[in-house]
Order: sequence, then structure tokens, then C-alpha cells
Amino acid sequence: MRVSTRLGYSRAYDKLAPDRAVKILLVEDDSILCSRLRDDLGRRGYAVDVAGNGVDAEHLGSEWPYDAVILDLGLPQRSGLDVLRQWRARGNAVPVLILTARSAWQEKVEGFSAGADDYLAKPFHVEELCARLGALIRRTHAQPTGVVTAEGLTLDEARQSVVSGGVLIGLSGVEFRLLRYFMLHAGQVLSKGHLAEHVYDNDSNRDSNVIEVYVNHLRKKLGSGCITTRRGQGYVFGAPR
Repeated sequence: MRVSTRLGYSRAYDKLAPDRAVKILLVEDDSILCSRLRDDLGRRGYAVDVAGNGVDAEHLGSEWPYDAVILDLGLPQRSGLDVLRQWRARGNAVPVLILTARSAWQEKVEGFSAGADDYLAKPFHVEELCARLGALIRRTHAQPTGVVTAEGLTLDEARQSVVSGGVLIGLSGVEFRLLRYFMLHAGQVLSKGHLAEHVYDNDSNRDSNVIEVYVNHLRKKLGSGCITTRRGQGYVFGAPR
């Protein structure tokens, strides 16, 4: 079912600090709404993949390790509820925010029963969508305060920079997304391929070898010891767990 929605935008929205997810799956069959949301989420530092029907959504959500999903219920080919049920039946615990024109309480209960983590009815304000999405991600990564910190670093997400020792260090878009993912997974071994999957969307040239270049950029800016190479495995940010 195609749902046309008028969004409540404000110019102040672009000044809000970006949220903490790295890669999002946006499932929406309204192409105009989908395009607007993708652009807005991209400006906040998200890598966004999109699906316009339930079959593609189920496939993408099963194949790629997304940090969160925005899922419309009224989809062609397969309903959003069926997609969500399939993911949960397969053990996919990705945070899911349902986005739909259906607002009756019975349908909300049905969505939560299927495994949704949050629910937002259309029409909506993008600010609320992003606030809810950010809350899901913070809970997932145990960052309830809304500030991402690790190994003495604090992300300044409004300026897509990092603060180290009280000094603000500028980052490129890819450097910011890569560092944010490292900080959310400090101490874990992360392969180049895994990092590339989370830093780039599906429309990008996702060459995992390029990750090495950006890792070296971060080392030059933050110190050579901030990211350790595990030969044949990948990288570790900070002290290994």
C-alpha cells in the first residue's frame, strides 16, 4: 500500500546533532517520502540502504548487519509485519522502528507482538523519527546518555568531529562514520569487510581495501596506537576485550 505523507520539517532540524547508528535500512514504498528521509538521514551521518517492497526488505535485512531498520507496514508483495516476523523467527534482533499510517492501538499491539521496538504513526516530524531512532541505537550500544565516548575520545556529532584532550579534531565524512563505529565497538576485532558494510551504503563502491586508507588517516589524527592491526583478522580500537 502506497501512503503519501506530508512531513513536518523545520530548518532547525539540520542543526540537530546526528544520531549514533551507522547503517540503516529504510523500508518505504512511497518514493517521495523515501527519498526525503534518505537525504535527511544521510545529512546526519547515516549510511542508508532502501527497499520499496517487502520481498527486498526481507532479503536485505537477512543478508546485511544493519544497526537499525525503519519499516513501513503497508508494503507491496509482502507486508511489513510478515517481514518483521520472518526476521525475528530467524533470530535477527536488529532494532526496528515501525513507520506507518496505521495508528489504531490494536495495530500497535500487533506490531509490538511481532517484534517491533518502537512505533511512529504518519504524518510525523523528522525530528521525532530521528530522536526515536537514536534512542534505539543508544540502548543497543549501552550509550544511554546520548554521548558516544571511548578511550578518552568524545564524538562531537553536530560538527562530525572528535574531541581528544580538549582539542576538536576535524574528520571527513568517512572518517567520522568509521571512528563512530570503532567507538561503539571498542575492544572488538572488526574485519575490513565488516567495517565497509557498515560505513558505506549499497550505492557506494564498497572496496574493503579503502578502509585501510581511512584507518591510517585516523591514526595520523589520533595517534598511531588508537587502532591496532590484527593480521589476518582486522582492527581493534582501544584495548582488546
